[in-house]
Amino acid sequence: MAIQPVRLETLAANRSLMCCETATPSGVRVIRMRGTIRTILLLTAVSATSCAWAQGMLPKSFAGWTEAGNATTETQANSAAASVLNEYGLESAETATYGRVDGRRLTVKAERFKDATGAYGAFTFYRDPGMKDERVGTKAAAGDGEALFFRDNIVVEVTGDRVAASDLRELAAQLPEAKGSAANLPGLPEYLPRQNAQENSAKYILGPQALAATKTPLPAELVGFQYEPEILTQNYTTASGPVTLVLVQYPTPQIATEQLRKFEAAGDSLAVRRAGPILVVESGEVHNETAKKLLDAVNYQAEITWNEPTSFSKKDNIGNLLLAVFALIGILLLIGLGFGVLMGGLRVLLSKYFPGTVLDTPGNVEILQLHLDDHASSHK
Repeated sequence: MAIQPVRLETLAANRSLMCCETATPSGVRVIRMRGTIRTILLLTAVSATSCAWAQGMLPKSFAGWTEAGNATTETQANSAAASVLNEYGLESAETATYGRVDGRRLTVKAERFKDATGAYGAFTFYRDPGMKDERVGTKAAAGDGEALFFRDNIVVEVTGDRVAASDLRELAAQLPEAKGSAANLPGLPEYLPRQNAQENSAKYILGPQALAATKTPLPAELVGFQYEPEILTQNYTTASGPVTLVLVQYPTPQIATEQLRKFEAAGDSLAVRRAGPILVVESGEVHNETAKKLLDAVNYQAEITWNEPTSFSKKDNIGNLLLAVFALIGILLLIGLGFGVLMGGLRVLLSKYFPGTVLDTPGNVEILQLHLDDHASSHK
């Protein structure tokens, strides 16, 4: 039996698989492949990844807008703000161009983040204070020739010709939804006072790069990013001048208390107080009555959710089980008593009206007796 080596070139992996061609006595030629399972798994993984990228985030069309050409996908940030977006948890980005029959064109860029918290932070980072709020997705803002919104963990930036808000709402509805906790928004914005606030000036920060890029008046060393705090800034207008309010939320009140001492030692340029795990910090014109009221307006309220049952259900209560057992015993006794009365009455009736039947025992029936007492007395 002759064996000849054969080499098959695979274009997909640009690798070769060693095979053997075997000639059997019957003349049948059998090819045996010596390729490794690793190569097959690699091809499968590459194929699965390609399919996942092919699905994309942006639809082919929406509200009369049709995609012109193929969308481009990026797996990492390539912009000047790449370090900031990485702090927010950027996973991938996709850009597509859309057109209408009337000649209008749009460029749509979608960025997917790890969760809705990162998407909200990126949204506030991109948003300009001159934009106006819109009702698109989770939150939206629009300016001259630009619209910005996010839904769950995806941020979308739209530039180009005029587009209606209803068209953008249809686009937002076609975006993939985040699953589970990835769709949860941060709770820190709920503590910001609304009176005298400058519209769309809030910035949500998760790292030192975003802290520096947003020009927040706090040094990174003072914040202590090793504790992974969440930071939210908002500009306010007072009679004495502008004030910037900064909320720094730490994982625990103990960490916040430790950081409070560092903030108080930083000087008089900052006004600071603690509310639970949140440090409320003011910068700017802080020595006036309006600024003091603004500082005191932030109050932390802890909410405790009890996920254990506070009482036993009927199924889990052992007392109910015992009562059910005794009730069953009582029912069985009543059933037994009823059958006894029924059988006794039936026998009486049969002996009266049908004497000598099966249930009627004759009065002279012989009863077998063992006489055990007499047998014991005879052996004494």
